Amino acid sequence: MRPLSESTARVASRHFERKYIALGRIVKHWPEIVGASLADKTQPVKVHYRKAEKKGAKALTSLDIAARSADATMLHYQKDLILERINQIFGERWISAIRFVSTPANTEPLLRKKRPAPLTPVEKNTLSGMLHSVQDESMHLSLQKLGAAIIAKEKT
Repeated sequence: MRPLSESTARVASRHFERKYIALGRIVKHWPEIVGASLADKTQPVKVHYRKAEKKGAKALTSLDIAARSADATMLHYQKDLILERINQIFGERWISAIRFVSTPANTEPLLRKKRPAPLTPVEKNTLSGMLHSVQDESMHLSLQKLGAAIIAKEKT
């Protein structure tokens, strides 16, 4: 006889694994789904699963999106487009509904960190030319990272 916790963990992990992988994929593609301007102001927060009432019917899945009330109004008019883009990512009609969760209007927008653009070959050569006389390997790596960060910051 096995403990109940083993079976429960196995069943729960299969269910939750799919749920959080799906939410992760939505978050990853969020700027493509809602557009760059709304991606900084909104965020997908939860996926709800509800079993189908009739046997053989498809389960209902809804997505909660956190947004300020003004942004939620804009998103409401784009609801069908957002659903279509999400279901395009999953290749099926997986999300069937969207709910908007209100966030306080006095909070800062959810700005995502932008990744710095990689250095061009010319910039890499310039940086390595500046550091060619540094003999200590750890110091060379530290200065190289610092130089790359400074050059990337100057680009923005």
